[in-house]
Parts: sequence; structure tokens; C-alpha cells
Amino acid sequence: MTVISHQSIRQALLGRIQSGEWALGSRIPGETDLATEYGCARTTVNRALQALADEGLVVRKRKGGTRVCQTPVRQAKFEIPILREQVETAGSNYSHRLVCNKLKRPPPPVRSRLHIPAGGKAAHMQTIHYADSSPFAYEERWVNTQAVPEILTTPLGEISVNEWLVKMVPFSSGDVVFSAVSADEKIADALEIEVGAAIFVIDRTTWLDDAFITTMTLYYKEGYKLYSQL
Repeated sequence: MTVISHQSIRQALLGRIQSGEWALGSRIPGETDLATEYGCARTTVNRALQALADEGLVVRKRKGGTRVCQTPVRQAKFEIPILREQVETAGSNYSHRLVCNKLKRPPPPVRSRLHIPAGGKAAHMQTIHYADSSPFAYEERWVNTQAVPEILTTPLGEISVNEWLVKMVPFSSGDVVFSAVSADEKIADALEIEVGAAIFVIDRTTWLDDAFITTMTLYYKEGYKLYSQL
């Protein structure tokens, strides 16, 4: 059986946009319909559509479907990084330590972001990522186990939750916030830096259609650089 790649689906969808079959501003068929039409997995269509969205050719909105951009624009590309790859690309040896992995009731802000009902629980993870023997980043994450029940049985001591989610769980959209703050005692201890030291913070929440997957905060020590493309 021939395996259809997301690159070939992306090219096919792009051709339909460029030919005018799907006019500017028009809504295109949903992932399930496209997967049936092309005889591939829905996740393959998801990756193809996300690639077109990253290129500024379509706009994807939760509950609003996918539409061809009225005026296609070039956008900065931000890929969800696999921290192991970041460390190894810099020439260091990667390792991680799972500090916390519990199923518990999330605080109200997290419950709201993941749309978890009152009294519901989520998986809470805290991970320190290392470059050689030095902390590279500290990650605090909540995962909606209703959306991703497999997280409860995944050996996160062997593969980080960051890498597992990026590789195994598709998403249709998300929001990202960047900030710079001073390290409190908890973060300073995890990163082995002084309390009050400057740190770079990434807050991110991702979802697949109506299913909210995860929200996390990633802390980097002073000196970290974020690269993007236009």
C-alpha cells in the first residue's frame, strides 16, 4: 500500500488554491472529508494544512474551519521545538529529568485554558532539560488527559513529554506568548541560577479542533536565542 505524505497533500491543496478552485476567503473542506478524498490519514491532512497556514496561505480557526487567506502574506515561522534536538544541534549531550508527573486538579487558569470541567483532573509534569550536565530549560506542563489519554501510560522517563507530544499528537492551532521575567526561587533552583536572574519564558497552548491538548511554560536561562524565519 502506498503511503501518502503530507508534502504531497500540501502540494495538491496548494494547486487547488492556485487554480482558483478555492477562491480567496472561501472555506475549504474539513480534514475528515479531505482525508477520505485523498485516501490518507487525517493527521496527514492536518500536517499539510498546518504547513499551508505556516506559509500564510490559509487561516485555521477553532470551530471556524480553514479558509484561504483573503490576501496571502508571508509570516514568521515558529515551530514547536524538540528540546533534545536544540541541545544536540548545539553540540551538547542531551538528557532530561522528570521532576513531577501527577494526575491532579489544575488551578483555575489552567482549567480554563484547557476547558476542563470543574472537579476534573489533568496530568501535571515538571521537567528539567540538560545540555551536558547543565540545566538548559525548565518545563512546566499540563496535559488534558481526555484529549490525550495515552499520556498516562507513556514512559516519560525515557522520552520527554515535549518530544513525545511533538512527534505523536497533531494540533490544528495554538497560541504563544513570549516574555522576559526574573527567576523566582523555584525556577532559579531548577536552572541553577541566582534568584532574580533574567530568564526567557515561552507560554504555549495547543489544540486540535475542539480538543484542547496541552498548556505549558518553558523557562530558559539568560543568553538563550529564539530563531525564526520570514
